[in-house]
Amino acid sequence: MRVEVAGLTVRYGDVTAVDDVSFSLSGNKIYGLLGRNGSGKTSMMSALAGYRRPIGSVRLDGVPVFENAAAMRQVCLVRHAADAADKGDKVSQVLEYGAAWRDTWDNAYALELVDLFKISPKAKVGELSLGQRSALGVVIGLASRSPLTMLDESHLGMDTPTRYAFYDTLLSDFMAHPRTIMISTHLIEELSSLLEEVVIIDAGRLVLQEEADVLRSRGTEVTGNTADVDEFTAGLTVLSEKSLGRTKSAMVYGALEDAQLVRARQLGLELGPIALQDLFVHLTEPVGGKR
Repeated sequence: MRVEVAGLTVRYGDVTAVDDVSFSLSGNKIYGLLGRNGSGKTSMMSALAGYRRPIGSVRLDGVPVFENAAAMRQVCLVRHAADAADKGDKVSQVLEYGAAWRDTWDNAYALELVDLFKISPKAKVGELSLGQRSALGVVIGLASRSPLTMLDESHLGMDTPTRYAFYDTLLSDFMAHPRTIMISTHLIEELSSLLEEVVIIDAGRLVLQEEADVLRSRGTEVTGNTADVDEFTAGLTVLSEKSLGRTKSAMVYGALEDAQLVRARQLGLELGPIALQDLFVHLTEPVGGKR
């Protein structure tokens, strides 16, 4: 599913949550929607799902999503821990609702996921732990097999082993059933290997949209003798530094030129990639105390 957003603005009274954002998603990829708290991620996803009338344009495969029942049935947005489910409903009922709402629903897969995450179909939603409710949200998102599936921090309530099981399941199901998946997360490094492309927003505005590997290539970790590292990084944008004895490691932002690569070899420096999360922090760092 192609997603085309033009001039999207979302306001709550005097507060502008999303400010004139434009981008497009080509489809059949796993996208990461990255932003600090209050950056507008949830508001943007709500607009993409057709939950609110947009200022600007949100089109899915060329048609507006708002007040378009056919388009909205092709979208699944899971916000946090299955928050659309009534606490008095049983898990089995929630799965029945999913099957009734979505033509693409795979009930056999839903039951497989419920078993994987150790959720009793007979349990009431209100009786589930936070981690189980988060897992139920993931079940709804993945089993929907919606052409546009969005998971808004839906995995944060899970413990580490369950999150890793989710990541493995997400990737294997995406490979078997390609679709457009967007995930908003603060656990950037845990998910970074899954992300093919990232959309970064800050204070409601688009910072960048780029393939994850291209973004990673913007930064380099430089390691070696302290004096040599200091010489090499002079004049470069240094994100952070660490020292241990005579050895120093510095993370720099910006592509290195051929002459710089040659100089690094002459100095005996080791060059390596830096974490996507470190680049995200740099790109959304407040300037002069303001964002």
